[in-house]
Amino acid sequence: MHSLKQHFLSQLAFTTEELSTLRTIGKYQGKQALYFKQSPEILRGLQQVAIIESNVSSNRLEGITAPEGRIADLIIKKTQPEDRSEQEIAGYRDALNLIHQSAQEIPFSINSILQIHSWLYRYLPNQGGAWKTIDNEITEIHPCGRRRIRFVPPPAFDTPHAMEQLIAQHSLCMNEWKEEPLLVIPLIILDFLCIHPFRDGNGRTARLLTLLLLYHFDYQVGLYISLERIFEESKESYYETLEKSSQGWHHAKHDVMPWLTYFWGVLLRAYKEFEQRVGHLKTQGSKAEHIRDTIEARIGPFAISDIERSCPSVSRDTIRLVLRQMRDEGVLEPRGKGRGAKWRKRSAP
Repeated sequence: MHSLKQHFLSQLAFTTEELSTLRTIGKYQGKQALYFKQSPEILRGLQQVAIIESNVSSNRLEGITAPEGRIADLIIKKTQPEDRSEQEIAGYRDALNLIHQSAQEIPFSINSILQIHSWLYRYLPNQGGAWKTIDNEITEIHPCGRRRIRFVPPPAFDTPHAMEQLIAQHSLCMNEWKEEPLLVIPLIILDFLCIHPFRDGNGRTARLLTLLLLYHFDYQVGLYISLERIFEESKESYYETLEKSSQGWHHAKHDVMPWLTYFWGVLLRAYKEFEQRVGHLKTQGSKAEHIRDTIEARIGPFAISDIERSCPSVSRDTIRLVLRQMRDEGVLEPRGKGRGAKWRKRSAP
């Protein structure tokens, strides 16, 4: 769409700092393969934590929540959902797993976008996977109840054509014009959100498409560090930069730099966190430290078996020892006895 037109792209100019950020991200990407080979056990633990965080944060950005214990059961144990919120969480869980497992086989296409959206609603009676049929608005609702319109997307009747243009321009950018993927990816997401092609679920679909497109160009950090969590932790900037960069979009007179700068910052933060996490765990060389880091990253109550899955090289006796130490330190508290026993962080609500 408008952000991916050749004349629009040709007018973009970047500062020395912005170009330095892109080079730094490229350097991190070049080093990621070393960690994949050297630290497989650590990566498995990071991956499980990231999957939980991604699901929780992406849904919470849309006001979709569930009790902590239920979230862990839904995501890790794939428990059947019991209400609408849980149905939406389970749908995101499945769509996220689909992308993690099969990203290279999923093209950026109309069918893929509709399929990803349909998976978000696969546990709900109202089916996803269809363009909006009525016009919509992107609104901000204040605590007092006042509503403010952030952006008015194209009308529903123009949505199929707009999405076809988006796919075609992506293909031109990548295959003919050979544009930089770290420029094209965030611009695709910006245009997708401006088109707002679905009645509901646009934000969650956009975050899943972000992960898919990053996979296509071998930016794999989202498998180990939750990009959705970083979006949520900086949600004021997330929404503010999207709004700033959408002003004038209908006439291709918008300023994409606020969104680009924010997006690159998120990716850079994720890679830095990834390197720090893997490097820290490797340098420590301590199974006890690995267990503690795994526990700190968990959400909600957990069993010893949950920690065993995240720390496959550590014995159950060592896990028990660390749990008792953290209990004595006042960090953890046990709930229940026997096979059904759970542990919980005292600071958790």
